[in-house]
Amino acid sequence: MTDITAGAIPVAARPPRRDIGIKKRYAAEARFKAYGVAAILFGLAFLAIMLGSVVTKGYTAFWQTNITLPVTFDAQVIDPQNKRDEDPMILIKANYDKLAQAALLAKLGIDPAEKAVVAKTKGILSDSARIVLRDRVTADPSIIGQTVEVSMLASANIDSAFKGQIDLSVPEARRKVKDQQVEWMKQLASDGSLAEKFNTGLFTYGASSRPETSGVGVAIVGSLMMMAIVLVLALLIGVAASIYLEEFAARGRLTDLIEVNINNLAAVPSIVFGLLGLSVFINFLGMPRSAALVGGVTLSLMTLPTIIIATRAAIAAVPPSIRDAALGLGASKTQMVFHHVLPLAMPGILTGTIIGLARALGETAPLLLIGMVAFVADYPATPLDPATALPVQIYMWANEAERAFVERMSGAIIILLAFLMVMNITAIVLRRKFERRW
Repeated sequence: MTDITAGAIPVAARPPRRDIGIKKRYAAEARFKAYGVAAILFGLAFLAIMLGSVVTKGYTAFWQTNITLPVTFDAQVIDPQNKRDEDPMILIKANYDKLAQAALLAKLGIDPAEKAVVAKTKGILSDSARIVLRDRVTADPSIIGQTVEVSMLASANIDSAFKGQIDLSVPEARRKVKDQQVEWMKQLASDGSLAEKFNTGLFTYGASSRPETSGVGVAIVGSLMMMAIVLVLALLIGVAASIYLEEFAARGRLTDLIEVNINNLAAVPSIVFGLLGLSVFINFLGMPRSAALVGGVTLSLMTLPTIIIATRAAIAAVPPSIRDAALGLGASKTQMVFHHVLPLAMPGILTGTIIGLARALGETAPLLLIGMVAFVADYPATPLDPATALPVQIYMWANEAERAFVERMSGAIIILLAFLMVMNITAIVLRRKFERRW
């Protein structure tokens, strides 16, 4: 056997091993990973701070303080001359504030003759109490002359105090809720007359000057109307434009110019589209201001580049072999596109569309410029009726001086974030469910 060590170089005579920087490369890689993790944690920390601030200020908006009182529907107050059969407007014009005030005084054991004490009870019930009583009577006139338990909203100040949002330890002169009102509040809470209930009005009410009767119901309907318009216009036009540019358009300077402009439009600030909607749709075409139709068309223009880019990417991702196979079997180019390419690209198209809709749902600046900051208390029946949107309602509440509107604003932000999360999660689920890897 050959001795393989015969010609080996002695260890002492070997040249020193050259340091090729392996340790430095490993150290640099570890630092890079640490920087990446730090950046992620930094972003998550700010996200947690933002969400924590919104949630802590807004979760209480989903609960509303109510006062349940035995109300006597006195016929001498509602219809003293018994003419409601001849004139139904008598039931609407009756002094229901007097009935609500009498029920509160009776519950607190206050003599109506004590004018100074009675004056302090004015800020306990919400001004909407008369509307609640009026609706009960107009819906069922037979309750006139009876005593019925009725749940009414507390005023915004009592609501905030009951939720602990007003510091009652400060001097009485520096807060809106007086010491006597605090005592009455405790008295009503002790027997269960004053309690928090789930605030369904936050989802059903429209704009109001009173925080306790303000809600996002009208804004949600307006946003849904606009999103429906955006879905129809942006999806149809965007998919059609994408198919033409990707499958049928001849390559040339005109096509390149169109592609460059589409990419540039995707980066244009949204307020520019608001200026476009104001000048074209409202000033030139004379469309109604503050209408869901104008908002939907304006947001469609803003969303269109995003959908076109996503749709073109989805169409381009379909392997050329699918096209060649369809054409080889005798299909026309139109059949090849609509029967084979488009179905395979549909997951990407749906994902891009949902992301575009999510962006449009959260936009405020374009809607401000086209006048959707109007005080809208009634639900829009058609896209031509005055409407508002959820982001605009949040913006309007942010400018209010009342403390209770801050709570409503944060609650509306939570609702908007929930909508956006659902839309983005839907996009992810659809992409993973229908996506094909080639």
